[in-house]
Amino acid sequence: MPRVTYIDNDGKQTTLDIAVGTSVMQAAVFNGVDGIVAECGGSCMCATCHVYVQEDQLSRTPPMQDDEDAMLEGSASPRLPNSRLSCQLVMTAEMDGLVVRMPETQT
Repeated sequence: MPRVTYIDNDGKQTTLDIAVGTSVMQAAVFNGVDGIVAECGGSCMCATCHVYVQEDQLSRTPPMQDDEDAMLEGSASPRLPNSRLSCQLVMTAEMDGLVVRMPETQT
């Protein structure tokens, strides 16, 4: 199974094995990873699952769609060039080793 490492705002790292087809957000919520609120449950309607993808790994993630782009404009923490919504990052084998950092706040 592909692995994802989550790094919270304090630097704590949590690495999870995530089944292909499961979103980075779903895995975090199911496993109690702090820092991802996911108020809308993964519907790309709230931006409370905002993460910063390690910049050299962005090309391994799926392309950003217009709805995700629009939601990121309203995120509670600053939007950066490597900002993504973790609900839109559905795991593939090619994403193995992905590293995401949680922003300071989601709300």
